[in-house]
Amino acid sequence: MAGTSTTQLFFAATQYAAATVTAALRSGQFGARADHRRILVVSDVSTSPELGRPFNELPGFDRLRPEFDEVRSWNDFIHPFHPAGWGPREQDAAMWQRAVRREWNLGDAPVEIACESIQANPSQAVAMIFGESPIHIYADGLMSYGPTRSKLDPLIGGRVERLLHLDLVPGLKPLLLTEFGVEPEIIPTDTFVKVLAELADAEPDAGSPGGGASSDGTADDAAAPALVLGQYLSVLDILTVQEEEELHLRMLRGAVARGHKHVVFKPHPSAPAQWSRRLEEEAERLGARLTVRSGPVLAEVLYQRLNPALVVACFSTALLTAATFYDLPVARAGTELLLERLTPYQNSNRVPVTIVDALLPPLEGNGGHEPAEHLPELVSTVGFAMQPQIYARLRPTAERFLSEHLSPQVLKYFKRRRLTALALPGGVPAQLAFLPRNATVRRVARSARSIKRATLG
Repeated sequence: MAGTSTTQLFFAATQYAAATVTAALRSGQFGARADHRRILVVSDVSTSPELGRPFNELPGFDRLRPEFDEVRSWNDFIHPFHPAGWGPREQDAAMWQRAVRREWNLGDAPVEIACESIQANPSQAVAMIFGESPIHIYADGLMSYGPTRSKLDPLIGGRVERLLHLDLVPGLKPLLLTEFGVEPEIIPTDTFVKVLAELADAEPDAGSPGGGASSDGTADDAAAPALVLGQYLSVLDILTVQEEEELHLRMLRGAVARGHKHVVFKPHPSAPAQWSRRLEEEAERLGARLTVRSGPVLAEVLYQRLNPALVVACFSTALLTAATFYDLPVARAGTELLLERLTPYQNSNRVPVTIVDALLPPLEGNGGHEPAEHLPELVSTVGFAMQPQIYARLRPTAERFLSEHLSPQVLKYFKRRRLTALALPGGVPAQLAFLPRNATVRRVARSARSIKRATLG
């Protein structure tokens, strides 16, 4: 990032995002400190931000604060609008830029933007407001390995200079924004882990260190708890409230079945309190001890303070940070259901679910899980099936991968209707494609099923 008088605006909605940016700054990935004025712009995109506390008011932020010259609130600036839903009209963008420059004393200095998901607000809003500024995207989760979720305006996508990301899956290259020729750049893992260690030191009540763990995540020390991470998927309409509650119970039962008598549950900060009560009742029935660690503390802080014997979640990015950054045993639960349930097929959670399902062992089972081979080709094929128009160049890869590796294990990551519509291997053969839409065939099939049930009854 060149220039001696540039103002850098770093947009962050979570403490995790701010920690990611801090690691990039400390690694020199945004140039020399003396050459730039650095402003951290905090936004709260939760449903009711007025009921919570922004992350810059939480314990640990003082460890990140020295990297920035100023801290500003996007929520305060655009009040009464909500940052997740508001963006300027195109004809008003210049007016809003003048307002930002005046409010934050930016003068006429060149501005560079570093932000999270460019397809959503507030990132897209600020990209429109500063319509001539270069953009740097930083991605702190598994979604960076998936495709851009929708066609991006070339006037925005063409200004993205790079994608900074954590090396959550070593050897796997992000697909995000490659349609614009954007090159990914890894944020050094050791620097990021050191930043998280500072946050752990600052957390006043994150638990006490536990004991060790065996390589398969079974308990070998009663002092080492299993850690269950909730994600609040029902608020995204992926699961029902009842299904998600049952998924948490399944995680608890699976951890206890592996021999863990102490389980720590970290619910999503917005999750209903009754979920914890159901888990407490089930833990008591199973003869286990349950500790609920509510609040906005990062999972990675708990890794360092608890040293868990096992980390269990559905498809959380924290599973990969546990396995890759902290060498902790991990297990997944519920990914099979989500692979079926995610709609539409291009749902942006599909690649994270695919990666976790393909790489990590299931909670239930004999521990014989082998990570999927050809993961880069699998992810590219799923990415093409999700966004075939944006990533048309990936069709040969998808055709070759499905032709060579078609199996029930691979097919679970796709919908046959999707493969058929894209004329990919594994879809319904062309000569049979009319059958699902043929009313006569459907009536015959229903009659046959009725006769079969009557005969068996």
